[in-house]
Amino acid sequence: MAMDGDRAGRLLQRVRDAALAGERPPVAPRPVIGASWSRVLGTGLDPGRPAGGGALLGRDELEHRRRTSALGDVLRSLDEALGGLVNASAQVMVVGDAEGRVLWREGSLGALRRAGAICLEEGANWSERDTGTNAIGTALALRRPVQVHSAEHFAHALHSLTCAAAPVRDPRDGRLLGVIDVSGPAAGFHPTTLALVTSVARLAECELRERHGRSVDRLRSVAAPIMCRLGGRALAVDVHGWTAAVTGMAPVDRLPLPKSLRAGRIWQPSLGMCTVEPLPGGWLFRVDEEPRAEAAPGRVVLDLSRPGRRRVTVSGPAGSWTQELTPRHAELLYALAAHRAGRSAAELAADVFGDPTRTVTVRAEMSRVRRHLSGVLAHRPYRFSEEVEVEVIAPERPADLLPHSTAPAVVSARDLPGP
Repeated sequence: MAMDGDRAGRLLQRVRDAALAGERPPVAPRPVIGASWSRVLGTGLDPGRPAGGGALLGRDELEHRRRTSALGDVLRSLDEALGGLVNASAQVMVVGDAEGRVLWREGSLGALRRAGAICLEEGANWSERDTGTNAIGTALALRRPVQVHSAEHFAHALHSLTCAAAPVRDPRDGRLLGVIDVSGPAAGFHPTTLALVTSVARLAECELRERHGRSVDRLRSVAAPIMCRLGGRALAVDVHGWTAAVTGMAPVDRLPLPKSLRAGRIWQPSLGMCTVEPLPGGWLFRVDEEPRAEAAPGRVVLDLSRPGRRRVTVSGPAGSWTQELTPRHAELLYALAAHRAGRSAAELAADVFGDPTRTVTVRAEMSRVRRHLSGVLAHRPYRFSEEVEVEVIAPERPADLLPHSTAPAVVSARDLPGP
């Protein structure tokens, strides 16, 4: 027999209260919600704390984040897709960054006023760590679309609300750009809203992909006549490392670039020593035909110190560069850092998947990793090169090491005593 809305709401409230008190709830919460409650309880967040993560961003910082967010390029499309829905109802559309900060919002004056009462406004922090279980923060934590209804929210202040959110990734490198959310009164929230928000997020990614393709085409038209006159190996890449033109060498899809690239001579891991020159919208790399061995990198720092931070920094006589890592690549490099003598594909498969037969997947992933780190990684077995110094920056609490990872090598490290 179907349960009416009031009875369902009261049951959901009892489930939440029991779960947050460490008691057995009358029925199990949805797995995605139960897992989120557990993460938030581990942070010590007070469910009676106001939503929005405390202080708002200052106006200058908010404007800086807006200017530097790629989501600003697709705001018009988002408004066309969702503006009619939210303006005709009591809902609000929110666009947030990868940290859960609200950058833009849209809705009727009444809806915006009600949203402001729960701090759903520009500059507020709606990450799980600061606001608890909510669609914006939980979608960012899980990297997938989420709907959070009424008392599924961790904070008491949000129990009249239902939210549906979907993350948006940068099609150029898979990096998380932010999140699109629709929030409104729990009563009357349409069940298809999550599917709609998810579709709009995918459309935003498609538009960003098309914009990127056009920018690479523009760079190619500038670089092509220059490269026709060059001898030796060279390639032109955009500011994100995507190849627009190449001569004298096999083409590559993308070149990993240091964050602070400047004109001059640098060591590039997959090419060796290069001379870098600026182009409109990108860079020209001219590869030295006689690489200098003394410029090879000598130090690798794997930084896993905070949840969501996964990066590797390679440094040597020619300078240093930093590469953001996917969760899987962070797991693989962590396993190799823990086993400097090296790991076979089967051993890495056991380290990462708990299944030594998954060697095909491991070899494919390691091939991708070595494209960016060929100067410091060797194979047969997979390992960091002997001459390279490797440092792992781990979080203060072992339990915070790659918190969403289920890789046996990571899980066993979390069980070790802290410093």
